[in-house]
Formats: sequence, C-alpha cells, structure tokens
Amino acid sequence: MRNEAADLVEKRREQLAASSKLSEAEARAAFLQEVQTSSLRDAAQMSQRILEDAKAQAEEKARRIISVAIQRYAGNHTFETSTATVNIKGDEMKGRIIGREGRNIRAFESATGVTVLIDDTPGAVVLSGFDPVRREIAREAMERLILDGRIHPARIEEVVAKTSQEMDEVIMRNGEEAVMKLGLAPMHVEIIKLLGRLHFRHSFSQNILSHSIEVAQLMGLMAAELGIDVASARRAGLLHDIGKAVSHEVGGAHALVGAEIAKRYGEPEAIVNGVASHHGEAPSANLLGILVSAADAISASRPGARSETVLTYIKRVENLERIGLSFPGVEKCFALQAGRELRVMVQPGEVSDEEAFVLARNIARKVEDDLQYPGQIRVTIVRETRCVEFAK
Repeated sequence: MRNEAADLVEKRREQLAASSKLSEAEARAAFLQEVQTSSLRDAAQMSQRILEDAKAQAEEKARRIISVAIQRYAGNHTFETSTATVNIKGDEMKGRIIGREGRNIRAFESATGVTVLIDDTPGAVVLSGFDPVRREIAREAMERLILDGRIHPARIEEVVAKTSQEMDEVIMRNGEEAVMKLGLAPMHVEIIKLLGRLHFRHSFSQNILSHSIEVAQLMGLMAAELGIDVASARRAGLLHDIGKAVSHEVGGAHALVGAEIAKRYGEPEAIVNGVASHHGEAPSANLLGILVSAADAISASRPGARSETVLTYIKRVENLERIGLSFPGVEKCFALQAGRELRVMVQPGEVSDEEAFVLARNIARKVEDDLQYPGQIRVTIVRETRCVEFAK
C-alpha cells in the first residue's frame, strides 16, 4: 500500500508537470515568488498604516505636552521701557543737576556713559543709554545724588563708583536667585554673572532673565512628559539666551555665542547643543534643542509677553482688512480685538451660506500665508439678509 501510494504521488507530480509545463523546482519557485510578493504587499500596507498612526499619535501627543506645559506654568509679564525716569521736585533741582555752565551734567554723563535729557517736563529727568546695566547704575546714582543734595563733579564720581560696585553684587544675586529658583546645581561664577546681566536686558519689552526662567520651567514640564532628564532640560532652557548678555565686542548669533560660553565653562555637550540649535544655527543632536525652540516660541508668543509698536499694530490691522477686502463678494472688513479677529461683512446676493464657510477658510489661509503674527486670528463671516415691508 505504501508503494502504491508513492507511485500514485509520483504519477500525480508527473501529470501536474506535464500539464503546467513546469518542473517541480520551477513550480515551487513560482509559488514562493507569489507568496513573497503577497507578503511584501501586506507588509507595505501594514507599515504605511503604522506610520500614519504614529504620525497622528505623535502630533496629538506633542499638542498635549505643549498644552499641558502652558496650562501648568503661567508667568507674569511686565512692560519695561528702554529709558529710565527719575522723579524730582521743582525746577531748582534741574538747575543743580545741570550745574554751572553744565559741568555737573557733563561729569555725570562722563562717569556713567548715559545721556541725561532735561526738558520742560515738570518733575522728571530722563536717562537714556544703550547699555541697560549702565542705565540702571545711572538711575540709582541720580536718585542718591538728589536725595543727598550735594551735586558736584567729585561727589558724582564717588556716588557712581559706589553704585557700580553695588550693581555687581546685584547682578550676582540675580543670577544666583535664578539658579536657585529652578533648583539647579551650582554653575560657574562667570555664567552666574551673565545670567544676572540678563535681568537688565529686554527683547520687545520682555525681560530676558524672566523669559529664560519661564523657558526653563516649560522645558522641565515637557521633559517630564517625555521622560527625559528634567534638570538638564531646565539648565538648557535657562542658558539658551545667555549669548545676549555679552557686549557687542563678541560677534556672531546669540545662540552660537551662548553655546560657546556654556562649553567654555564646562557645561555638558547635550546642553551646549541645545543652546546652539534652538534657532536653527546648528543641527539638533538631541531633544533639548527641539524643546528649547518650542518653549522659546511659547514664552515669546504668549499674549502680553512682548509688546508691539503702534506702527506695527496699525500696519497689521491695515493688512488684515486689505486681505479681507481682496475677495469677491466682501462688502466691509473690520479688524477687532487688537487685530485678533477679522469681521467680514459679505453681500448676501453674491455669497450663499455654503460659500460663506469656504470664504472664511480661504481668508484664513491667505492670512496665514501673507502675515506674521503671534497667537491666532479669528475670521468671522457675517451674512445678513434684511426684508423690509411697510404696512399702509
């Protein structure tokens, strides 16, 4: 029976080979090729589906991490100008500040490097200077001189010298407080000094030291969500703008300058790369650079963080209304809520209800493509039909 079964199997194979005109090896190869092609197609479809799911989940997770970080940290923002105003009593004090033939005001400007502006404004003297630290020294020295009452060149030099010495202590204290507030390990004394100097520098009226602390806090929150080292993230966030503390004598982008400073004073390579890459001047070698960039954008674009000039605001409002009026069927456009909303009135005979939704989307896309603005701008389409009839 076994022999008969083997003979039947062999005959069957011979019949299959004769009908298909393929040998057993060729048939096996063709079958395997078909299986392989089918498997590759299924694998490609599966990988594409996995990739799409991963992208969707990554975007959702990134959005959740950023939103959670924003909600959990809310920093205070204050508007600070680039000039300092000193209050005085009476015009007699203005004369004493100027001195005989202007000798006092010349001595003060020479000692501080700050310009003193004395005009007809009652009860105020304005100090204007490029260096914010010098301007703060001049303000403090001027207040002390006015309080003391003795204003002459020798006394001015003495008060300015003492105020400068005390300012160095204030700078160190500000830097140390920033590090302690974030719970970080001690840093090099030169880095502490540079951090303290950031307290007197501003970017679009935003205090850079407060901005750096906020970025560090946001970095810590996002790092905790991602499961990476929180202390390193906060350290990179605190140091990301340290390049802005150096004078104009050091050239280059502030991100690269800051990275060079951090490297010089022994910061880890991951933090150095995070500082260097947060504006794209250097490639990101780890997640810190990407997180610094995200936290920096969050802090800078938060409503109220950075003020706009009147001219910039007016120009943005005009551009918003111009974009709205450029579409057919639009009758009127109004920029509302300080340019945060564009209210568009359309002609009901030319734009239907369905077309109004499409018009709103098209206007929003054009605003995104043509304008640069913090936050978001809401586009509202108003279509109104009025039917009026008189009863006689």
